[in-house]
Amino acid sequence: MTETLTSRQTPFLALDLVQMKANVAALRARLDGLGVPLRPHLKTVKCIEAARHILAAPEGPATVSTLQEAEAFAGAGLRDMIYTVGIAPGKLDRVIALRRAGVDIAVILDSLAQAQAVAGASRRAGLEIPALIEIDSDGARAGIRADNPLLTEIGGILHRDGAELRGVLTHAGASYACFTPEAHRAMAETERRSAVTAAEHLRTAGLPCPVVSVGSSPTAHTATDLSGVTEVRAGVFTLFDLMMVGLGICDIEDIAASVIATVIGHQPDRDWIVTDAGYMALSRDDGTASHPVHNGFGLVCDLDGRPYPDLIVRSTNQEHGILTLRPGSPATLPALELGARVRILPIHACATVAMHPNFAVLEPGTDRIAEYWPIMRGW
Repeated sequence: MTETLTSRQTPFLALDLVQMKANVAALRARLDGLGVPLRPHLKTVKCIEAARHILAAPEGPATVSTLQEAEAFAGAGLRDMIYTVGIAPGKLDRVIALRRAGVDIAVILDSLAQAQAVAGASRRAGLEIPALIEIDSDGARAGIRADNPLLTEIGGILHRDGAELRGVLTHAGASYACFTPEAHRAMAETERRSAVTAAEHLRTAGLPCPVVSVGSSPTAHTATDLSGVTEVRAGVFTLFDLMMVGLGICDIEDIAASVIATVIGHQPDRDWIVTDAGYMALSRDDGTASHPVHNGFGLVCDLDGRPYPDLIVRSTNQEHGILTLRPGSPATLPALELGARVRILPIHACATVAMHPNFAVLEPGTDRIAEYWPIMRGW
């Protein structure tokens, strides 16, 4: 018997495939207009079936965040990947195994020690492991600055000691703290300029730099000039979430994944509604806490996706979600009876997806579940 939004046991993760495909098509069209290809980041969906609707071709290109993802996607035919977490020496054997299986997987690094480890592993294996040097374009996470003298030293080790210097890569994580179109455009240009400058330093030193890779979902949607860039990476755009809404990158209607939950109780003296979707279903990502509008741990909608005015997930326990009105709201708490179902929009889609074993893929325009798509777990 076909399950529906009202018959499947909650909590579960619902996917609007039509909306996901529209999100992908919109970004591809935008980047096509700027003359730069998209290398989608599959860490958001962690799903082979979803990837088939995201990738330009079954063999890639793509981006992954774990070697478990790389191995699973390779088993499904993906052949062109960048593993965009700084490489640890103990993981190089898995990279080598993938390359021996015909997968063109590249790693990233930002230190002499990593470069030496990659070069040494390449020599021992008798193959060249491709590596991109991670550039710090915003001070938000990892990488080295484009003007750091270590850049050419690292590049030289890779190029001359047995590995392959494939290029440079950066991620504008600070774009998640930009709230105006002007700030987003400025961050996108900072990201582009940092990567292109690093590439120029390598080339001036006589080193190859075929790939200049940039990307975050905010900058991918706001960049106006990608001169010198060879590819753009982005991931959360596939599903979107309330962080992207808060940054002005998308609208609530663009969010393609949501958690279906059931009302399991009330605390009338506190104006609480209790659901069965706690942090094991929603995650505890509170990424809108610094936004002008804070959505707690999720925005609560009816099953048709219409938000209840100012109703958010205020707090979570392992299997309990507490729904309340946003502080200061003039709205009235909706009369959601025991057993009523709600749709909760995620704060951060990547974190929420990782909490679930599968996507419940909806038939277009109905509440029926057409398919279940497994979601990967592990590293």
